[in-house]
Amino acid sequence: MIDEGRGGGSSADHFSASGENRARVRHDGFWTAGGLVVFLIVGLMLFSEGCSLPAASASDELTIGYIEWDENVANSALIAVLAEDELGYEVELERSYLRPVFEKVSKGEVDAFLDVWMPAHGEVIEEVGGRIQLSEEPWYVGQTEFGLAVPYYMEDTQSIEDLNSSGAAMITGIEPGTLLMERIQTRVIPEYDLDLALIESSTPVMMSELEKAYARKEPFVFLAWSPHWMNVNYDFHYLEDPKHTMDEIVRPSKLHNAYRVGLEEDDPVAYALMDSMRLDKKQTSEIELLIRREGSAKDGARLWVSENPEVVQPWLDAAVAAGGTS
Repeated sequence: MIDEGRGGGSSADHFSASGENRARVRHDGFWTAGGLVVFLIVGLMLFSEGCSLPAASASDELTIGYIEWDENVANSALIAVLAEDELGYEVELERSYLRPVFEKVSKGEVDAFLDVWMPAHGEVIEEVGGRIQLSEEPWYVGQTEFGLAVPYYMEDTQSIEDLNSSGAAMITGIEPGTLLMERIQTRVIPEYDLDLALIESSTPVMMSELEKAYARKEPFVFLAWSPHWMNVNYDFHYLEDPKHTMDEIVRPSKLHNAYRVGLEEDDPVAYALMDSMRLDKKQTSEIELLIRREGSAKDGARLWVSENPEVVQPWLDAAVAAGGTS
């Protein structure tokens, strides 16, 4: 089974302070007489100053499927904020799991999913029918990591072979159904004859348990990956796998976008915005930490945009170029 949720913070509360799963902003048209006058005045002022506005799609609507992975919450919120605030879109962020979100992209029920780990997710793309367009270039600029890890103070635990003598009683995992969770259960534990039990939980629960164990310097075995804010907050190391039980799962991936077939033609503005997105490890972690601090994905992303306008301006320029002027 391919990932049914590798997890990332508690996104039930990420996209709004009130805990709603979907983030929608209504952009009411200028239908009243007074509104029409204001619209015309503003339009004339912009025209007289030689300014132009990007043209969005015919419907000005964009639906992005996301999974509760911290980097996916972060980049989805970032695109939503830019599309809404700068390009006049109404954006719906639809929470899902990995297989269902690929199915929705394939069927055209959502426009995009912005966190495809390739080649790891290639199998699920084929299984759902393959009517998905992947971005040619990855949005994440950097090297991904994924595997079993322990905190820095467990100096004598450098390999999975060392776990039985590490003092840890369990491997604290994340959501059931992820590739690595299944591989740990079916191969890692039996092939290394581990006494540790694999505990299914969620990413927020795992991170909470890591925080407590780390503060007390207690033995703790967990799943780690990058990009993720854990790499900023904690000092840890990945465990060696001399029996190569996880090779094809933990090897470095490229993080791409997935689009419904036809989006590039139907909505070149939104497509150009998403396809131009580039974030490195530091930037991704900054957005994730701001989201945690602000308690809202869109508030955190909006704050990051205000502090890093030079990063997102090329994406907006690409969107304007794709849509011409209105």
